[in-house]
Amino acid sequence: MPEMIKVGMADLKVCPPPNAITTLGLGSCVGIALYDPITKIAGLAHIMLPDSTQIRNNTNNAKFADTGIKELVDQMARIGASRFRLVAKIAGGAQMFAFQSSGNSDTLRVGERNVQATKKALNDLGIRILAEDTGLNYGRTVEFYSETGEFIIKSVGKPIKKI
Repeated sequence: MPEMIKVGMADLKVCPPPNAITTLGLGSCVGIALYDPITKIAGLAHIMLPDSTQIRNNTNNAKFADTGIKELVDQMARIGASRFRLVAKIAGGAQMFAFQSSGNSDTLRVGERNVQATKKALNDLGIRILAEDTGLNYGRTVEFYSETGEFIIKSVGKPIKKI
């Protein structure tokens, strides 16, 4: 029976078929599902912040878009995925809180900055984004199925999306 592998916040995991992979509670965080459609090897990262260079003494590559995506690609390649076939689906990056008179402060636009950093990191690695469900103002839980490449997005009070 296939296993559902759980990815925590600031975490990443890889899985071979027929397993699936999930992460809960994507608010401003972004869930990045990578997939090799030939081997059906999947990976999922739950990144919290856009840029590791702004933090001193970082010991968790999975926390950041710039380092987490590279680490996910490396782990997938170690179990047989081809870096050249990888494609991506992303979700999250919401603006969870509205602040009056805060203007457009970068510190409050974490979700938008996470999405931008994710897209840049994927582009830098030559990984095409097939689909996304990002932004707006609500959280998401995602499930990625290695057998089909289907990315399921669940949000409270919203219909289930399949991308």
